[in-house]
Amino acid sequence: MNWKLIFQLSLFGLIMAFGTVSLIPQDVEPVFWVVIFIFCSAVIARVCAAKYFLYGFFTGLVNCVWITVVHVLFYAKYITGHKQMDVMAGKMPESFAAHPRVAMAIAGLGLGITSAIVFGLIAFIASKIVKKRQ
Repeated sequence: MNWKLIFQLSLFGLIMAFGTVSLIPQDVEPVFWVVIFIFCSAVIARVCAAKYFLYGFFTGLVNCVWITVVHVLFYAKYITGHKQMDVMAGKMPESFAAHPRVAMAIAGLGLGITSAIVFGLIAFIASKIVKKRQ
């Protein structure tokens, strides 16, 4: 596994983490993620020789860490632009609702694993479409 590549591709997740705190609105965010997933999957398919799913999956997991840490650290600023997360935290059990950052960290972990699986699948599909670098 080329961990340097995984780390470099995950920097898009770090950029998105800070971007979603104050710049990128909640309704536009999925468009950015689709573009990032497709671009990174194409890079993985072009550069890597095998294990495409794992490269996408691990890149997605590192993205999850970046995003969760930034959103928890900048919770107050993030939640003002993402009311849906506030509503979701309020629907969690009372022990989590009393600690919204903990709820966000748990939700971030679940969403991160799910998106990492999707990222891995997109990387695998891209490996069947994109031509290898010579």
